[in-house]
Amino acid sequence: MDRNILLYIDPGTGSMLFAILIGVIGTLNYVLKNWIVKLRFTLSSGKKVETNTDKIPFVIFTDDRRYWNIFDPICREFDRRGVDVVYMTASPDDPALENPYEHIKGEFIGKNNKAFARMNFLNAGIVLSTTPGLDVYQWKRSKDVQYYVHIPHMANDITSYRMFGLDYYDAIMLSGEYQVQQIRDLEKIRDLSAKDVVKVGIPYMDEMAKRLKAAPAAETGGQRTVLLAPSWGKSSIFQKYGGRILEVLLQTGYHIIVRPHPQSFTSEKEMIEKLMQDYPASDQLEWNRDNDNFEVLRRTDILISDFSGIIFEFAFIYDKPVIYADTEFDKGPYDAWWLDTPFWTFTALPRIGQKLTKDNLDSLKEMIDECIEEAKYAEGREETSEEAWEHKGEGAKRAVDFLLQKYEELTQEEKGA
Repeated sequence: MDRNILLYIDPGTGSMLFAILIGVIGTLNYVLKNWIVKLRFTLSSGKKVETNTDKIPFVIFTDDRRYWNIFDPICREFDRRGVDVVYMTASPDDPALENPYEHIKGEFIGKNNKAFARMNFLNAGIVLSTTPGLDVYQWKRSKDVQYYVHIPHMANDITSYRMFGLDYYDAIMLSGEYQVQQIRDLEKIRDLSAKDVVKVGIPYMDEMAKRLKAAPAAETGGQRTVLLAPSWGKSSIFQKYGGRILEVLLQTGYHIIVRPHPQSFTSEKEMIEKLMQDYPASDQLEWNRDNDNFEVLRRTDILISDFSGIIFEFAFIYDKPVIYADTEFDKGPYDAWWLDTPFWTFTALPRIGQKLTKDNLDSLKEMIDECIEEAKYAEGREETSEEAWEHKGEGAKRAVDFLLQKYEELTQEEKGA
């Protein structure tokens, strides 16, 4: 028998074995800590001793460098107030590791399971993260962390995470009332304790709006520019339309920018490489992989996407129209599957743009022109923005206000215990 086969462990089994290992280590860690505390108590002649001197008050955790823009405005606000924060990242090239803030300490904690192993035994007051799946897969709640807070990285349905992605957080930072209702509905269905839910706004979109206001007008040379920005997975644009959509876009005569989701280059590598080979970069077509999407969005007149969160960034911040693909979105893997209420995203999309289908694909140029020129889509953008983005311009301040207040509450509870 092939030795490689004998050594193979499938991903599911590997995840289970990792969880078992973490459990064993956690038990030994707990026993050791108790032994140390008792020893210190004995050596101090029975006097009460401080048992948690190594606790970090505030930790931000991210599993990928691309989420620095989510946390940057919050870090800046913490720094402005003189509050120390440890920023733990699983990316060795994370911009946070060289951040300019005196009170924000960037720390690379290893990749993949190594990072999760570090987080699983963390000693901290509050952990803020945009990573879902806490206590579901490899990332387990640490017994020495008092409070976990999630902040989304997109301005859309909070039920667009994979199932149970947010169930075991203590608090969620949101930006719209419809998100609050979605969380409460899931809690009721799953018989979960009510989380702390606070509407803070969207800090990173506040920053993008400020940046856009300060930037000069984009130079387009008078030619319309179309951005194709699909998500990834079986419901995405490229999975449904393939290269046909690129052919039709090139026939419009407009400048075309293609910006695949970063995950596509990992999970759909073969498909993306073939598309890039069949439709190479030219004067009319460019492939964009910038980590920061500010410039590409600024010089775009209209966006074509599917269920990617970039749709709402583009519509709300840049106040420009969208065309969204009819991708027959499968709710099966997501929390949205549990709810009977409509997916908010799909109630918002018809108000800010037109739906692209296989039947009207050949009319894409006319759709682009109409979406740009029709006033009703501008009205729809204003309406949906009010629903999804409350407290504009106040996101970072409100987020830090909540975290500081919660830490004070936790500290008082700990002292009273």
